Amino acid sequence: MSDITDVEDQRAEGLKAWGWVSYLLHLIVAVGAVIPGAQPGAALLIIALVIDLVKKSDSDGTWQASHYAWRIRTVIWAGVLYVLTAPLWVLFVLPGWIAWGLISIWFLYRIVRGMVTMNQSRAINA
Repeated sequence: MSDITDVEDQRAEGLKAWGWVSYLLHLIVAVGAVIPGAQPGAALLIIALVIDLVKKSDSDGTWQASHYAWRIRTVIWAGVLYVLTAPLWVLFVLPGWIAWGLISIWFLYRIVRGMVTMNQSRAINA
């Protein structure tokens, strides 16, 4: 029985480690989005999203599954909101700046909230 427990513990720790890598990549992007001129680029966000998409099925049935889904939804919604508000930059610079600033703050909030909850080894509630 302890072999099964050891395998499950290793699986849980592995999922948590990948979750931390993803959250840290998201955090770098989120902080960069909030601080003008500090944009690290979309590559880190894409790497984090790929990690989440690949590892999501491994997390099924664990409390980490909610975190993988949380990060994926956060990226998708942020992307949709950025695309929808992009015309504001062309038509009116100030509203575009305000919209993207609010989206970036929302993105940062979700990443920090997820990190705090994962640090407590708890599922995150949407």
